[in-house]
Parts: sequence; C-alpha cells; structure tokens
Amino acid sequence: MLGEPKRDRIAERRAATRREIIAAAWELAHEVGLAGITLRDIARSVGMQAPSLYTHFDSKNAIYDAMYGEAWSAYEELLERDLAEPPEDPRTAVHLAARTFFDFAVADLARYQLMNQRIIPGFEPSPESYAPAVRVLEKGVRDFRSFGITDRADFDIWLALLGGLIDQQHANDPGGDRFSRLLERAIDMWADGVGLPPTKPARRATARTARRASR
Repeated sequence: MLGEPKRDRIAERRAATRREIIAAAWELAHEVGLAGITLRDIARSVGMQAPSLYTHFDSKNAIYDAMYGEAWSAYEELLERDLAEPPEDPRTAVHLAARTFFDFAVADLARYQLMNQRIIPGFEPSPESYAPAVRVLEKGVRDFRSFGITDRADFDIWLALLGGLIDQQHANDPGGDRFSRLLERAIDMWADGVGLPPTKPARRATARTARRASR
C-alpha cells in the first residue's frame, strides 16, 4: 500500500544472523565456559566459516560485548516488569530486590560471570552495552534513597553481601539452595544494621507471595 515504509530485508537478515551468532555463543558458554569460546566453534555452530563472522562482529570481544548488553537488558526488563514500583515497606522492598537479582544470577553461571566478574582478559563493555547496567544501578540507588538509605556505602555493602552469597551458591552448591536459604537472614542482618524498621508479618507474607509469583 502507498505510504507504507519499505522493508530493508538485507538489514533484517543481518540482524537475524547477529542474533543467531549471539545465541550460539551463549550455548557454547554454557558448554565450555566463557573463556573457552572460539570464533571457529561459533562459526561452526551457525554454519559459516570463521572469517565470515567478521562481517557481523569485528572481534570476539565484540561478541562478548553484545552478550553483555543482552544480559543486562534482560535483567532491566525483569525489573521493569516486576519491580517498577517497589513495595512501600522498605524492608520488604530490599528483600524483594535481593531475591529478584539472586534468582536471576544463580539461574545462569555464564551470564552472571559476564555481567559481574572480570573473567575475560582485556574485555571492557562498550558504553552502549554498559548503559543498561548503569540504569539498573541508578534505579537501585534511587529506590534505596526513597527508603531512607542515603549513605552510598550502605547500598554498596548490600551489593557486596548479595554478590558474596551468589558466588557461594555457584561455587559450593550449584543447582541447590544452600545459600539461597540464607538470603533472607542475611538481608535482615543488613537491614538491622542500617536501621530499617522491622517488617510487619502481613507485609512479609506479601513479599513472599510476590517472590513466588516472579519465579
């Protein structure tokens, strides 16, 4: 019909090929680890020669960069869906935020390592791929300030506590719940330390219901 924009089929095919390459890289990361990915193996997975990958990505780090941006964008979408408006009760809110990221992080080791650990020598995310991570962090800081937690050090300790439990879960009980079961207790200890008021039982029950619904 007149007035309808013409489809750029070449661009669509290129975008589809890029998505296929990224998906193949994730699959390999789950099989051999992030550092074990090779361009040759990625190319074989998508049915092309390794040099052909350079028409879509100029280096292996560029593939990592696309994966990094995809991972943080996925978490940002999860926040926008489930935590756009955090619970009014501060302690309930920090519990829910911790549980949301913990479950996301332990669900996929390779994804978590790329998002949060410097496991690839020489890799630094581009500003474009790093942007979702920055937005997630900034939202966390804003939300915590709205709970009365204005000292950035308190927020950083919360992040470190959460990251430590995630690392322990991956390292010592992969697929289990040994450290997952400690999360609520640990966050309560932190909340006590920063002076958050106790959560009323009804509100805590609501938080648990919300966590179950998000899984």
